[in-house]
Amino acid sequence: MATLIDSLNTLFWGYILIYGLLAVGVFFTLRLGFIQIRHFPEFIRTVFKAPQADRGGITPFQALCTSLASRVGTGNLAGVAVALALGGAGAIFWMWVVALIGMATAYAESTLAQLYKVRDQNGQLRGGPAFYISKGLKAPWAGAVFSLALILAFGLVFNAVQANSIAGAMEGAFGIPKLTTGLIIMALAAIVIFGGIRKIARFAEIVVPFMAVAYLLLALFVIAMNITEVPAMFALIFKSAFGIEQAAGGVAGALLNGVKRGLFSNEAGMGSAPNIAAVATPNPHHPSSQGMVQALGVFIDTLLICTATALMILLSGVLGNGESGIVLTQTALSHHIGGAGHYFVAIAIFFFAFTSIIGNYSYAENALTYLKWASKPGIFILRILALAMIPWGAYESVAMVFNAADAAMGLMATINLIAIVLLSGLVVKLTKDYFAQNKTHTPTFNSDDYPEVQKDIDLSVWDEKPKQD
Repeated sequence: MATLIDSLNTLFWGYILIYGLLAVGVFFTLRLGFIQIRHFPEFIRTVFKAPQADRGGITPFQALCTSLASRVGTGNLAGVAVALALGGAGAIFWMWVVALIGMATAYAESTLAQLYKVRDQNGQLRGGPAFYISKGLKAPWAGAVFSLALILAFGLVFNAVQANSIAGAMEGAFGIPKLTTGLIIMALAAIVIFGGIRKIARFAEIVVPFMAVAYLLLALFVIAMNITEVPAMFALIFKSAFGIEQAAGGVAGALLNGVKRGLFSNEAGMGSAPNIAAVATPNPHHPSSQGMVQALGVFIDTLLICTATALMILLSGVLGNGESGIVLTQTALSHHIGGAGHYFVAIAIFFFAFTSIIGNYSYAENALTYLKWASKPGIFILRILALAMIPWGAYESVAMVFNAADAAMGLMATINLIAIVLLSGLVVKLTKDYFAQNKTHTPTFNSDDYPEVQKDIDLSVWDEKPKQD
């Protein structure tokens, strides 16, 4: 079993996904006419428009915060440090490139998730890649495989990964036993998770902006303290990326590590964020508007938060001291603000990883709906299993299980990438429709303009226009 899992990971992460995610990002960037650059202001406007009332949906801002809760995790603190240690400063440039082209992929997958969303038996909006794979490609079996892989990876094992990161940081900073931390996290997560998707969204709406803003403010403080050195750091990033200035890992190392860490951090194309994107009631009432919201999430995750971590490490001068991961981030911050840096990183890891647990669970519940297992007993069992993984992951070091999660994520990402490329014509049509309407009035989706999908989408969702609060 271990050999099979290792082989799958080598196939997915060594070949298919590294090149596939990049290729699909470039494909959508070109096919959509550099939408993430030309229409970036519209991305921001769609997040902050007045929410619309829907009896089973959440607001675009809540959907953004929930997807950021999953995206913004240990990768933003530890992952960036790993990229710098292995690939040098140039790795950050390639993380930026991955994020910029990944914004187009994130737009495409979340736009499709919005289009094919449904209302479940409880009146809640549900959707995601499994739904557009099943309905758009007429491949329900592939949707089922995707859903099972997502539940395994995001619903279960990644909770253990995040809990392990929190427990290690808390033990190192405050001396709290790992199992104690795990039990506390489990209890706190239970309060949120048992409240359902809407409570998860409300929690994310409050915690994620606070968490991200606090971290970015600290980064701005560090940058202001070292403002004269900042231009040199940006110059180092660009020079190292192209081999003008020799750095750890060389050009190949910078490229490979930057791409890998960027993809792991922002999740564009993975098929995870569309699960919460589908639950939102968009404003304007058109699938493309929610695609723009989720594309903005990639920008915030990598170009803001990951860059903040990178600059704090580079400005500290501790890169190359043999440390990597979260330890390198802690050392760098301690250099800037003293011993408090060690504790700040531990607290930041707690919030970043805890919100990832909550966001990841919300994806799994959507996948459960597709499999028609989202009865009260089915959701209860999923919640218990998801919560049980937390103390176990906090206490154990389970490399094989983590590898299994990577293999499951690799499988779901591969299926998702194939699906969104095959449905790319529909994404282009939706995009052109949105911006053509936007020139004269607020865009609105009209199912009569899409006869090719009328039989496959939930018309009650789209023809029943929500009223503004």
